Amino acid sequence: MLKKISTDKAPAAIGPYSQGIIANGMLFASGQIPINPATGNVEGEDITAQAELVMKNVGALLAEAGTDYTNVVKTSCFLADMGDFAAFNEVYARYFTEKPARSCVAVKTLPKNVLCEVEVIAVVNG
Repeated sequence: MLKKISTDKAPAAIGPYSQGIIANGMLFASGQIPINPATGNVEGEDITAQAELVMKNVGALLAEAGTDYTNVVKTSCFLADMGDFAAFNEVYARYFTEKPARSCVAVKTLPKNVLCEVEVIAVVNG
């Protein structure tokens, strides 16, 4: 059985998808970009500010699913510029302290021309 996850504490889906799906005790969360869920606007001028907001949005989805950063088993990270890798990692490391498996790639363009996007797979508590 699939359970859709939805919270107003993370940005609403901007396409035909769910914020997250729980299947067999695992959360598969859609990629999060630096959109303020209260305003729907992209916020943050640099990679550090944008990554902070992305991590907060990821945290909101994890919380809604009944889990947290310590239960994330895999992340996929997308950067608009690999030159931002070190600064992105500084923010990332503060949230993902258990060091889940990860992919990190540079892509040509991200939605709304943001600098980063992160998606996660996590074990759901309980």
